[in-house]
Amino acid sequence: MKILVVYDSKTGHTEKMAKAVAKGAKTAGAQISLKRAENLKLQELQDADGVIMGSPTYFGQMSAKLKHIIDDSIQLHTRLTGKVGAAFTNSAGTASGAETTLLSIVQAMLIHGMIVQGNAETQHYGVAAQGEPKPRDLKACEELGARVANLVNQLRK
Repeated sequence: MKILVVYDSKTGHTEKMAKAVAKGAKTAGAQISLKRAENLKLQELQDADGVIMGSPTYFGQMSAKLKHIIDDSIQLHTRLTGKVGAAFTNSAGTASGAETTLLSIVQAMLIHGMIVQGNAETQHYGVAAQGEPKPRDLKACEELGARVANLVNQLRK
């Protein structure tokens, strides 16, 4: 099972989260591809069984680099249907748009017909951290990666 973790990170905070997400998915048995947004080739979205996207929060939205990928992904429309997706973000403060950032990523995944992995317990739309990710944030990222990998594995059966 192949999981793609694609992210944008200016300060390094979102990158730390991406590495934790990848670690969690790998621990759950997935083959991982960890990519910065600017290095992603669209074909990699199609080749993955699961796609986890991470972005800093900018004005309540994902970064331009991640949005560019989503805009270009129209070329793959209908070919991502049934893949598992999830999101994570990092913001500078509380009430600064983290949930709307997550929802903007998840919305694009739903438009592609992807199956979005949420969390019934907390941080329902994806993992959000504020500033430097704390150990509990990185643990939540690992759990997100593992949940996506486990769902992909269940669906493949």
